[in-house]
Amino acid sequence: MNAVAYLRVSSASQSLVMQRDAIERAAERRGDRIVEWHEEKMTGAKLERPVLGNLREAVRQGRVARLYVYRLDRLTRSGIRDTLDVVDEISRGGCELVTIGDGFDMAGPGRTLVVAVLAWAAQMERDAIGERIRAARAQVEAKGGAWGRPKRMAREEVAKAIKMHADGHSIREISAQLRVPRATLARALSQKGTYGVGAKSRVVRSRVARPAR
Repeated sequence: MNAVAYLRVSSASQSLVMQRDAIERAAERRGDRIVEWHEEKMTGAKLERPVLGNLREAVRQGRVARLYVYRLDRLTRSGIRDTLDVVDEISRGGCELVTIGDGFDMAGPGRTLVVAVLAWAAQMERDAIGERIRAARAQVEAKGGAWGRPKRMAREEVAKAIKMHADGHSIREISAQLRVPRATLARALSQKGTYGVGAKSRVVRSRVARPAR
């Protein structure tokens, strides 16, 4: 059977490779072929996400017969109610939901109980992560430190970059000479009012697999 897959991680720095490999192996064992890969790098704490929204619409229209996810919490980690709603919506669209890492059959008679337990566990895990982050931040700030990503450019580097930019050097040239990422350089210059940077939007994608030759 032709099937689709939904992959999600919480941040742009994380990789989707592990989820993809696991789903490909599981689908092959079942004799399925993944024809669409819907990939998203956004937090699961919010149910409204662009790629997931497009996939849900396709399910509602009856265009998806089988949907693979690595774990149920890839769909959402925003609570039991949201999780139950999404799973019920998938079922009403005539789509079979297959999870790889949970170890439960989503089509079984105890589906509602299983989904509720998994959603509760995902929410508890998310809350625990939040508590650890808050504790770590409090510890750093109590010692006089600053929370967040450290600055990548020293004052001297920023001053040099401003002078080079005023002398006509491009962002690429300055980045190469100072060995600073272009995004970091552009951000530093924009904060000094010497370089205009437009708002950067989050990019998510839904990738369609190439047909087999």
